[in-house]
Amino acid sequence: MAKDKKIRILPKGPYEISGDIPLKKCLVIPDAENRSDRWEDGKVYETAGEVYHLCRCGHSQNKPFCDYRHLDTGFEGKEVAKHEFYDDKAKLYKGPTIDLLDNSELCAVVRFCKNTWHLVKDSDNPESREQAIYEASACPAGRLIAVEKDGTKIEPELKQEIGVVQDVPKNHKGPLWVKGGITVEGSNGVYYEVRNRVTLCRCGESKNMPFCDGHHLSCKHMQGLDK
Repeated sequence: MAKDKKIRILPKGPYEISGDIPLKKCLVIPDAENRSDRWEDGKVYETAGEVYHLCRCGHSQNKPFCDYRHLDTGFEGKEVAKHEFYDDKAKLYKGPTIDLLDNSELCAVVRFCKNTWHLVKDSDNPESREQAIYEASACPAGRLIAVEKDGTKIEPELKQEIGVVQDVPKNHKGPLWVKGGITVEGSNGVYYEVRNRVTLCRCGESKNMPFCDGHHLSCKHMQGLDK
């Protein structure tokens, strides 16, 4: 019997992935103005089977996999994010046909949300409504969630897998995009809220560890895309 899919954060170390979770590149494809426009799947990585380890310090020479470089860098990786529920922290923006939940603390700066708030306010226009839902649903961190007027959250259907984000417009390695409601266990054994979309830091510099906060964009060791 297959084990439950889970990500365990090892103290001062990498992410331990168990349950044979698929791992693949996820590329941010830009539009003509080099703005984040759409997602495109990249190569599927060959993993070591049921359990494998992904770099969390950002300095592995075998990204996205851990090569134990954290032992030489003095990596601490202290988790500072509070164990809070998304709904308790999200702000509600109301529109005529849909609303928008926004938990800004989760922002991973992947920049699909170009006009989302304005589009929600203009959602009685079918095109604006459709684009608002698209932009909110493209947010890998799940910072933004479009909501029907009856309170139903509009979430994309995502398979349980981990995406290694490639920020093509910025030519930077991005976070780990955890999809489909995979359990994340903190280094102290306490579980984080299970959500459909989560982004985990892999640059080692986030101020909202273990979640991405966009710091990878200022890290030299995250420049360029994964091989």
